[in-house]
Amino acid sequence: MSRIYQAGMLNTAALTVPDLYVQIAQPQSLILSGASSSGLGIVGTAGWGPVGMPVPVGTMGDYRASFAGKQGLATDAGVAVDIALRQGANNFRVVRVTDGTDRAAKGLLNGVTLEAVYTGSAGNQIVLTLTEMAAGFALVVSHPVLGAFHYSGKNWSELSASLSADGLSLVRVALPDTVPALAVGSVTLSGGEDGGIPATEAFIGQDALPRSGMYALRGQECAVAVMHGVTDYSCFTTQAAFGLSEGIYMIAAGPAGEAIMDAVSKKMSSGLDSYAVKLMFGDWVWWSDDANGLMLVSPQAFAAGILAALSPERSSLNKPLYGVVGSQKAGLGGGSATYSVADLSVLFEAGLDVICNPAPGGAYWAVRCGHNSSSNAAVNGDHYTRLTNYLASSLAAGMGAYVGSVINDNLFGDIRATLLGFLSSLLSQGILGVTNGTLPYAVICDGSNNLPARIAAGYVQADVQVQYQGINEKFIVNLQGGTSVNVTVASGSV
Repeated sequence: MSRIYQAGMLNTAALTVPDLYVQIAQPQSLILSGASSSGLGIVGTAGWGPVGMPVPVGTMGDYRASFAGKQGLATDAGVAVDIALRQGANNFRVVRVTDGTDRAAKGLLNGVTLEAVYTGSAGNQIVLTLTEMAAGFALVVSHPVLGAFHYSGKNWSELSASLSADGLSLVRVALPDTVPALAVGSVTLSGGEDGGIPATEAFIGQDALPRSGMYALRGQECAVAVMHGVTDYSCFTTQAAFGLSEGIYMIAAGPAGEAIMDAVSKKMSSGLDSYAVKLMFGDWVWWSDDANGLMLVSPQAFAAGILAALSPERSSLNKPLYGVVGSQKAGLGGGSATYSVADLSVLFEAGLDVICNPAPGGAYWAVRCGHNSSSNAAVNGDHYTRLTNYLASSLAAGMGAYVGSVINDNLFGDIRATLLGFLSSLLSQGILGVTNGTLPYAVICDGSNNLPARIAAGYVQADVQVQYQGINEKFIVNLQGGTSVNVTVASGSV
């Protein structure tokens, strides 16, 4: 009589009965999927929505459904989302922050207190209308942006239970000790407040559960992130530490209208020198917002948006930016006030980048350097930060399946096959490239780098080398012209 087992469940070294033993082996997957490189985390203010909780957003419709629209503030998360969407980004995690003085809107209906489920001024537009039906009462909760929601019940207890059970409900009910009878009526909530502009500490948040602010982005698969409108140089090294720990490219910016030498001095004094942070010079950008009109906004969302839209091996340098209608230096529409070579040299050598017009490719707005804040030329490109984080995140997400495996040549071969297959796929996608006919990667995982003593202690080591593609930053074209020039023409070229 044959016996069927799942692979690994049969101790083949201890069989005593002659028989047929069938082991079912699951198909082995040696495929390593790449991590997401498009996730953009935005920490900012809003007039509605949960505080300190990362909310997935893909469109402005998604944003309005969660945060009730944009506000005309430099720290507004919705403005940042809209700007980044224009650059091609489409995968956001939005974290709302407040200064703690925000309040929820409230109202009385039939002597029962109804309160908005979130704080903020958007709650002041919530209207509740109670009408009588044949089988009871109908309650309509409506908001011009968030929509209308319908509930029914024969008494306040039933309506309260219905509101509590609906995860989309805009209000909650506080029933008094003596619950009044239902009666036709209507009320518009009031008293909702956004509070003031939060201090830097609120944007940073806390790194203990429940996390808040920037730290709420932990584990959210963000490749790029901004604390929108924050210009405090003293927090940039904290952002760098977070970016390094999470594999996130943090995009920071100086205050509006800062002078070049002030920016250089403040950057040096702050101690910021990290490939994890891209620091934009405080030449803020004019943006025509469809809800708030003309706004002066931080360059962060433009740089973050284009980076999140690009493949990780690419640089923000010279990529056209959309929606820019001017800058503080150039004025509205862009004028004759452009950056000199000397100005740009000072900024770039200090590890600051800037958005300006013209760009190397023509008369359009673009990020002008494509560098992060590091002083190390080997790691100061956008592409270094993005591709390094992408590779590390991909390996961290997929290679853990081999932990707990028996160490032998088969394991070494499987590890090599997985890593080489992943790197080969990056080559076919153009994320890696062949230069001078040489493969840009190598993987070693065998007895040469896994010695018996280390294996006995439970260690397995895979050494992976990856050569990145360079970025054409200084393009030199040598022109020789004149009537005396001798031109050598290849045979058959005419």
